[in-house]
Amino acid sequence: MDILLLTLGFLCMIVGIIGSFMPVLPGPSISWIGLLLLYFTNAVPVNYWILGITLAITVVISILDFVIPAKGTKKFGGSSYGIWGTNIGLVIGIIAPIPFGFLIGPFVGALIGELLFDYKDHKRAMKAAAGSFVGFLASSFMKFVICVMFLGLFVWIAWQYKGALF
Repeated sequence: MDILLLTLGFLCMIVGIIGSFMPVLPGPSISWIGLLLLYFTNAVPVNYWILGITLAITVVISILDFVIPAKGTKKFGGSSYGIWGTNIGLVIGIIAPIPFGFLIGPFVGALIGELLFDYKDHKRAMKAAAGSFVGFLASSFMKFVICVMFLGLFVWIAWQYKGALF
């Protein structure tokens, strides 16, 4: 059972890292569940401090994930159309078989969203799309760093108890 929990926890860590770039997957939350699964094993004693601190970080990051792109869009003069366009463009960019689609999609989506909002002001639409894109990149980078740190913590804890796990 310990090996199953360890494997599921590691898979959650990988899915969490992937989810740090996809808006449909809550990356840090999935990574935290991976840490929790590690502590459900009989080999690893529960450390409530680590679980509590990482949960608090996960909650803060999840809140900031909604705030940062919106602030980036608003700072550059964008609307909610740009935010929605960013998210839709990201999903299409991931699905579309084009190189760097996950980077191109959010920008093009934000631009289209802003042009739908006000098709006459191309300069404002471009500026707002850039703001939405920068907000998306900042948010994704922040989530990626946290997920990688959670993975490092997972591997470090598993390595400490490798004798009991394997």
